[in-house]
Amino acid sequence: MPRAFQCTACRREQPASNHRILCDHCGGPMDLAPGPDLHVDPSVTLGEGNTPVVRLQAIAHSLGLEYLCAKLEQQNPTGSFKDRGAALLVSALRDEGITRVAEDSSGNAGASIAAYCAHSGIEADIFAPALAPTSKLEQIAIYGAHVKKVQGTRQAVAQACQDFCRENDIVYASHNLSPYFIEGTRTFASEVMKQMDPPPHHILFPVGNGSLIIGTWKDYGEAPGPRLHAIQSRECPPIAAAFEGRDWSPPTVGIHTVAGGIAVDRPPRAHQVLAALTATGGRAMAVSEEEIVVWQQRLAREEGIFVEPTSAAALAGAAALVAQGHIAPSDRVLLALTGSGLKDRIPPAP
Repeated sequence: MPRAFQCTACRREQPASNHRILCDHCGGPMDLAPGPDLHVDPSVTLGEGNTPVVRLQAIAHSLGLEYLCAKLEQQNPTGSFKDRGAALLVSALRDEGITRVAEDSSGNAGASIAAYCAHSGIEADIFAPALAPTSKLEQIAIYGAHVKKVQGTRQAVAQACQDFCRENDIVYASHNLSPYFIEGTRTFASEVMKQMDPPPHHILFPVGNGSLIIGTWKDYGEAPGPRLHAIQSRECPPIAAAFEGRDWSPPTVGIHTVAGGIAVDRPPRAHQVLAALTATGGRAMAVSEEEIVVWQQRLAREEGIFVEPTSAAALAGAAALVAQGHIAPSDRVLLALTGSGLKDRIPPAP
């Protein structure tokens, strides 16, 4: 399983190990160095991937688009795209003989890591915000993981998990930082290439840490591909702010947004997301809470697709990019609908 790790900042390589997922030289996040493709262990998989692409004809018509479709990532085993990354990460953990891990998550990644660890006989401690949706915390717990609720910001949750790992000599199986998790998300793009002919001109992602947009960018590689767009909430827009060249600092009282899955105030791979946008001619955009809720409801009522608010941010972004002229009426547009509506609170109508 192991391939060497390569730092995304200083480009130095080091031996692959789940015990050392940051660069030994500069502390930067790591990717897998170039080499043979890695595959999910057959004894680890839960049947992730191969999610459908469906046309959104009613909403396309309302936006003045000829072709709008969505890839339904909520049909993965635990209800989100995170299963793609978790499957390869847990395969690597098992290959290395690791029997206990800890992870921090706002919900979806924690559930995914917990499920794949349960299937693979690995004990898991999942740190999550105390205010995370009860349904997500209960999903994590039902897989037998030890749920540890942390008061404060998302950064405080990550710090608590890292401290726990260091004090107890437990492997930090971070979906934000693991090179294996990022590598696992690449299957999204390879499926799109097979499912859409002709290919999309644009793919829109709700982005917190950005693993799915980074994995998609990596899989397209040097080949001509679609423009990749990162959509965030205005309540937590670090990448959108950086893209626009403006400063943004998280509020001291914490972040409150219906799109909890993308409420990441200090994404460690922000530089890679920005590189993906620049390389593909994409954009980063922040949308309002009201827009997110409206589009969540419209997607359910007009297309029969129920997603969590985080996913609806991608559709809100599409509407804004069309209105601003960045998406033309004849462009083929794909939305990454990343998580199920059954996993989150349903916000009240605006």
